[in-house]
Amino acid sequence: MTVSVFGIRHHGPGSARSLRAALQEWQPDAVLVEGPPEGASVLPLAGRAEMRPPVALLVYSPAEPAKAAFWPFAAFSPEWQAVTWGLAHGAEVRFVDLATSAWLGDAGDAGDEPARRRPRSPDPLGWLAEAAGYGDPERWWDDMVEHHRDGPGPFQAVAEAMAAVREGEVPGTDPHEARREAAMRQGVRTAQRQGFERIAVVCGAWHAPALAEVRGGATADAALLRGLPRTKVAATWVPWTYGRLAWASGYGAGVTSPGWYHHLFTAPDRVVDRWLVKVAQLLRSEDLDASAGSVIDAVRLADTLAAVRGRPLAGLAEVTDAARAVLGNGYDAPMALVAERLVVGDALGEVPDDTPMVPLAQDLVRLQRRLRLKPEAFARELDLDLRRPIDLGRSHLLRRLALLGVGWGEEAEVEGKAGTFHEVWYLQWQPELAVALVEASMWGTTVEAAADAPARERAAAATRLVDLPTLAEECLLADLPGAVAATMDVLAQRAALDVDVGDLMDALPPLARVLRYGSVRRTDTEAVAAVVDGLVARICIGLPVAASSLDDEAAAELVRRISGVHGALAALHRADLRASWEQALGSLVDRAGLHGLVAGRATRLLLDGGVLPADGAAVRLAAVLSAGEERGRAAAWIEGFLSGSGMVLLHDEALLRLLDGWLGDVPGEAFTDLLPLLRRTFATFEASERRQIGERVRRLMPDRRGRAAAAGDDEDGAVDPQRAAPVLATVARLLGLQEESSG
Repeated sequence: MTVSVFGIRHHGPGSARSLRAALQEWQPDAVLVEGPPEGASVLPLAGRAEMRPPVALLVYSPAEPAKAAFWPFAAFSPEWQAVTWGLAHGAEVRFVDLATSAWLGDAGDAGDEPARRRPRSPDPLGWLAEAAGYGDPERWWDDMVEHHRDGPGPFQAVAEAMAAVREGEVPGTDPHEARREAAMRQGVRTAQRQGFERIAVVCGAWHAPALAEVRGGATADAALLRGLPRTKVAATWVPWTYGRLAWASGYGAGVTSPGWYHHLFTAPDRVVDRWLVKVAQLLRSEDLDASAGSVIDAVRLADTLAAVRGRPLAGLAEVTDAARAVLGNGYDAPMALVAERLVVGDALGEVPDDTPMVPLAQDLVRLQRRLRLKPEAFARELDLDLRRPIDLGRSHLLRRLALLGVGWGEEAEVEGKAGTFHEVWYLQWQPELAVALVEASMWGTTVEAAADAPARERAAAATRLVDLPTLAEECLLADLPGAVAATMDVLAQRAALDVDVGDLMDALPPLARVLRYGSVRRTDTEAVAAVVDGLVARICIGLPVAASSLDDEAAAELVRRISGVHGALAALHRADLRASWEQALGSLVDRAGLHGLVAGRATRLLLDGGVLPADGAAVRLAAVLSAGEERGRAAAWIEGFLSGSGMVLLHDEALLRLLDGWLGDVPGEAFTDLLPLLRRTFATFEASERRQIGERVRRLMPDRRGRAAAAGDDEDGAVDPQRAAPVLATVARLLGLQEESSG
């Protein structure tokens, strides 16, 4: 009976290649791999042809799915090669490590990998690399192990090095690591008792010395493992991505360059040549020059750099530097593309159809196939035309998942097309969404049923009236008529009791969008229309009271709400509702004591809607700009009237004359106080509008030039050199044409 321990580096291609060769030569009848023992029930699936890494073993608590952990595997992971070799050759394959249930109760957020959540093992690579004169432990390991392609495997040397490190004056393993090693030794002892003759143990290199000798110590190991907590868990396989395997993703046992490591593992020969060919192909696909001759030059440069740097083989640093210099013409931008697409890679794994899944996940897979929405690792744009049934179904699916907290897609704003029937989404499948699906399975067994239930619960629990129309809009866009009806029932009850007109005004725009989208999405919105009618009636009645006794902040908030209601009703094309609203606005424009901001905005909306004639607006502007009116209120009125667009001043000369005359007569001290408010108003105009207004003012006012001439200015607009001298001197200094005075 023989036990051989193979100390490997997680996700190391050199370790994986050497390990598979060693297993093939030794032919063990039992392969024990560092991993969660709860994965035993789904371990045989790893040997299926449909299982394509990268994949991850997911272990979670069915009672609390947020308590979950992933064990990712790539094709170049030594553990994956050990498992697949053992299954292919009829060996007993087991995961041996501390039971997940012993520490999952202390789990953090869903989706955290165990290496990120648990205390880290010591860093033996750093110590060994430092002893070898390397400043970078990753580079040392790559040179010594990962680039190893021929000859005997490094396992004996690695075990001896780790034993020396563990015996030296370095920090010992923490209690958690000690329990893990005790559990692994117990797993080896179990295999021995069961009569296996050649037992291969595959574990992280740090643990190899602790597992080399398992005779004796069983009592101490059992005591160390006694009394640990137990939690009922389930296990399954889920697709993984190289992006999540990279260090940048936060995965504690990750690697910086999974795409490069995959290449190291799969390339049969001429590793550098094949890699730089891939780089050239990628650049050409992006319409960048990358000739065959350039590839040859890049290969030569990479080999030369490796020789100069004393490396046995050109590594990622060398091929990247060579590609940048030759294929990228010295620029970093092409290398950023190479880093994303090749160095990290866009691989997304696949699992067999009969992999254990919660019913909700099974329904999602069925919908993905029917709607031809394949999960992908990289973000991609999805352009939907909702007039097409398949695109409408895709929109419904993405929105239902969003209601469930499964953020597969993110909607983008649509420009240049009709937003009622056009949507743009950015999709990217993240492995953590598998946990989100497990959590969401508590709501139902299908995506539609599961999305409906939490929407109804949100409606019942909503504390703010404005949350309900927003939720109704989400449910309508997700085609959940039952949830829409339930939400509208709650909204109607809350609105009937809510006396705050501001809340009612905030609730109207999302409901108007619901009605607007209904015809395109073929959704029954009769219940929504009834609620909208009631809201508009109550808003129109309560608006005068809501506009009373406002300070500047409250007035600005009311103007925002007035603009929202006005836009919502304009989109509905309901003449009866529009007439009621315009009548309510009309009651504000001549009201004494009304805040100028509100009065000005109401006047402008009525003018733009054709309810108030231009001369009527001019009369009101003249009144507010009269000598008897307080200048602060006049400035606020102007802000409300003009905010957002100054086109009215370009089309109505009378209004422009009134405003220009008022500004010209404001005393200097008062003008200084009004300037911030006026500047804020005119800053909302387009630059072209401001320029045209200035030109129009200059042409409109010949009498202004006459007054200026009487005051001593040139009637023809000539510059006064004496008055202009200080300005010209300042401009000259700013342009560097004149040295600043030292005194």
